[in-house]
Amino acid sequence: MSATDRPTTAIEAPTGEAAAALAECERVLDQNWRSGTHNGIPYAYTAPSPGRYPWQWYWDSCLIAIARRHLDRARARAELESLLRAAEPDGFIGHTIFWGKPVSPLRSLYYNVHSRHDLMTSTIQPPLLAWSWKISVGDPVAEPRIQAHHEAIEKRRDLQGDGLLWIIQPDESGLDAAPNFDSVWGWRADGLPGFPLLVRRNRRLGFDARRVKEVGGPLVCSPLVNALHGLSRLALGKPSITPVLVDRLYDEAHGMFRQEVWPACNSPLVETWAALSPLALPDLPEAIGRRLIEQHLLDPARFWLPVPPPSVAATEPSFSVKDRFFGLRRYWRGPTWVNSAWLVWLGLLRLGYRREADELADRLLRTVAREGLREYYHPITGKGMGARDFGWSALVSEFACPDPAAAASYL
Repeated sequence: MSATDRPTTAIEAPTGEAAAALAECERVLDQNWRSGTHNGIPYAYTAPSPGRYPWQWYWDSCLIAIARRHLDRARARAELESLLRAAEPDGFIGHTIFWGKPVSPLRSLYYNVHSRHDLMTSTIQPPLLAWSWKISVGDPVAEPRIQAHHEAIEKRRDLQGDGLLWIIQPDESGLDAAPNFDSVWGWRADGLPGFPLLVRRNRRLGFDARRVKEVGGPLVCSPLVNALHGLSRLALGKPSITPVLVDRLYDEAHGMFRQEVWPACNSPLVETWAALSPLALPDLPEAIGRRLIEQHLLDPARFWLPVPPPSVAATEPSFSVKDRFFGLRRYWRGPTWVNSAWLVWLGLLRLGYRREADELADRLLRTVAREGLREYYHPITGKGMGARDFGWSALVSEFACPDPAAAASYL
């Protein structure tokens, strides 16, 4: 069944808080829409948030397109088409595309560009374009540019030939300053004073993962990056990488996924929601999925907080509901994000935890109806935090207008 054949609304029209949340999604997505031409290239996309995030971010657009399909399929497609128009000749698409105006001199210090006049950054975000296209538009196999994009990512980041991708900076994971990166990058981790020096070093190396490895790394094989990469491979009809993901990154002793670091170091397992993200894979072994849910996700002391799941387990020493440390913004260290809630919700549906899936959806819908679309939310009080009118939080539309295909990750 193609994306255009699927029902896009619930059997009954949303009412109450679901309707209020859906109306807020429509308001924000329409408000944040941007279109124009850049050096003769037409573009149309949703700015993640007015002011703070004016350009097109790769995984934001992939997630926003999924939400947009409930409201405007033409714009959902245009969102993804704009990513494809920015692609390099081999299909590579960076994580931020600077339509309309270049990055500022200040931002260029910590943005992954060679020159502030580059059209886009030279680093990745979790590669989910094919999966997003499958959900929002139709069969990605019919679009050669999408296949070329994912092949380019694999060529640059599958360093061991087993299908798993490696990242060279914490921001490539999409999770920026998550505490599981602290022991890997130390004072050069995202949101710390040394991060611009990491960017500067990698700029000198051409943001080339193999050259980074040659000088000693570090590199990380992330469960989240590879779960989304795996979903895109399935959307393209390619062999699943779920078995190798389980073999390499599943920690049987703890019953959750962990990152792999090169060179190997004594990196502790930090319980973040990324360790649960493979729940979104439709072919994750059932026993592993149930253990992730029952032992970890549904634990009210760790992940099943009033607005679940927090980005870091509440029992972790690094858990914090603050997003600024010594004046520097550090993301993904405790608050709840809608995209993470949506991805684990897919696992709940697939494995038959319908009551818990509905409860998670209801909690997020109530939060958005009260607080609006914010970048992230306090996991205990639900207070909106971070940027206002944040686009991908419109993924709550998936809860307001559930798609029967969600139980199979739309594949």
